[in-house]
Amino acid sequence: MDTAGLITAGAVVALGVVIGWWRSRTDGRFRAAAEPEVAMTSPERIDPTLLTALGVGPAKATLLQFSSAFCAPCRAVRRISGEVAGMLPGVQHVEVDAESHLDAVRALGIWKTPTLLVLDADGRVAKRATGVPGKPQLIAVLGELLPAR
Repeated sequence: MDTAGLITAGAVVALGVVIGWWRSRTDGRFRAAAEPEVAMTSPERIDPTLLTALGVGPAKATLLQFSSAFCAPCRAVRRISGEVAGMLPGVQHVEVDAESHLDAVRALGIWKTPTLLVLDADGRVAKRATGVPGKPQLIAVLGELLPAR
């Protein structure tokens, strides 16, 4: 192998390591809804008619998941969110097919699946995560929203 080939191979490996490190730092992490990279820049309430169209009913907190048909991580988010919603009274999990609701996807700034929006009782996006969040992280986020007993 010549020098140019070795340099190219080294650059590809280094780029792969950097991308892998970045993905491990960002996927599945909850962020505040008002961060600049998110299309929704204010914690305003989502239009109630949009929530109703997506199948969201009244609840103390809602886990609104945007998925796509052939998304393997979406199944993991579905399982984790369903388990957490079953454990905590007043929490509902609603899964939405992103491909069937493109207007909602655009309005809410959904760029990839799975995306999980954590809504408070008033329909405001409190937190969002792309990728697969851990169950303890999700419970902690909901603990901030749910009233103390």
